[in-house]
Amino acid sequence: MIATSHIENRAVEQTRMTPSEKPSSEIVCLVDDDPLVLRSTGLLLASDGFAVRPFNKGEDFIAYVASHEVPLVVLDIWMEEMTGLEVLARLCAISPQTNVIVITGREDSAARITAMQIGTVAFLIKPFDAAQFLEVVHRALGHPPASPSKKPSLSLP
Repeated sequence: MIATSHIENRAVEQTRMTPSEKPSSEIVCLVDDDPLVLRSTGLLLASDGFAVRPFNKGEDFIAYVASHEVPLVVLDIWMEEMTGLEVLARLCAISPQTNVIVITGREDSAARITAMQIGTVAFLIKPFDAAQFLEVVHRALGHPPASPSKKPSLSLP
């Protein structure tokens, strides 16, 4: 069982209740120690039809990956206990097929270079554009490009 705060539990409940235009069986894992980012990014993904599995600790995500197939993870690079780069190193060892989108609240060229050398799909600075983010998620999962008329209805912090 993953320990989460009251706010994160509400985010999970709201993510599960959010209707979507096209249900997807694809699970996107979301790893960030900021409950507001977990909630807003989780709701954005859910609004586009994804099932979201949020984690507020890298260790919990690594434990999950050890026994589950994960097609895509959106990973914060600067977290308190285990950094995103540490998570990324472990992930490459146990699940090299998992696609990774790195998100961060601050530009760090060394972290960007390291993450991109490891083979991440994208490196985004928060706050990022919702439409651009969803486009990157779809591309990471091998989906065809979305029609330009579809606009996400949620904004990110």
